[in-house]
Amino acid sequence: MSILEDLKWQYKIGGISNKMIYWNVGIFLLSLIFYQFKTGQFVFPNWLQLVSEPTVVLHYPWTLLTYAFLHGGFWHLFFNMMVLNFASRLFLTFFTQKQYLGLYFLSAVFSGLCFVVSFYFLNKVSVMVGASGAIMALLVGATTYQPLMNVRLLLLGNVKLWHITAVLLLLDLLQIQLDNTGGHIAHLSGALFGYIYIRLLQNGTDLSRIVNSVLDFFASLFTKKQSTPFKKVHVNPKRPAVKRESKIVTKDKTQQQLDEILDKISQSGYDSLTSEEKEFLFKAGK
Repeated sequence: MSILEDLKWQYKIGGISNKMIYWNVGIFLLSLIFYQFKTGQFVFPNWLQLVSEPTVVLHYPWTLLTYAFLHGGFWHLFFNMMVLNFASRLFLTFFTQKQYLGLYFLSAVFSGLCFVVSFYFLNKVSVMVGASGAIMALLVGATTYQPLMNVRLLLLGNVKLWHITAVLLLLDLLQIQLDNTGGHIAHLSGALFGYIYIRLLQNGTDLSRIVNSVLDFFASLFTKKQSTPFKKVHVNPKRPAVKRESKIVTKDKTQQQLDEILDKISQSGYDSLTSEEKEFLFKAGK
């Protein structure tokens, strides 16, 4: 089996978390057609990356989602996919794939909006790419639901899930004014949305239904509806051939038994018949 066939097979049998990693990697590779490499970073066009200027966002509203599938380089992609795999496995331990998909998309949009609003009030202009906000939403969502879950880490052994999440959030808070301010805002925004999502879900409100309803709608547009044309059914008034054959078989057996009784009478007389044979002969003579 070739590498390409193996990847196709892994995508086909894998769950939603595997598919999300494939989509991130695939879209990133496809997006390299449009990038420019400046100062050691990938720079994407404004109709793909998220720009903090509200006017640009209003002009390209889809960038509130597309930015979450782009990355600033191969290492950025690699580390994000590692954390995505970790967070996905935790989240899917307790929740469904539809809830996973809903939280991923909604948190990406929420993180993007928080980034735009924050930089507007900070009077700064910047751009953002990366799935970190959605990844943090998945991690915090699982932590909110099961904070005391034990997670085995290399060299550290068993650690409570909330300890891992708390350390990551603390690092974002400490570094928010040092470097990559937009990225840290997205991380914290995604974490906040993950917490809100789980609390609402526990109270009976599943926000993922919004995303899945939209996805189902678009999926129905590309699904061919198979209509069965009306066909007039003609009923044959005659009995099936099987039943006629069955009656013929029954008639042959009756005639055969009658012949045997008549042979017995001719040989031994009527008195030699049993009561059952006499009754059968009486009914047959009617």
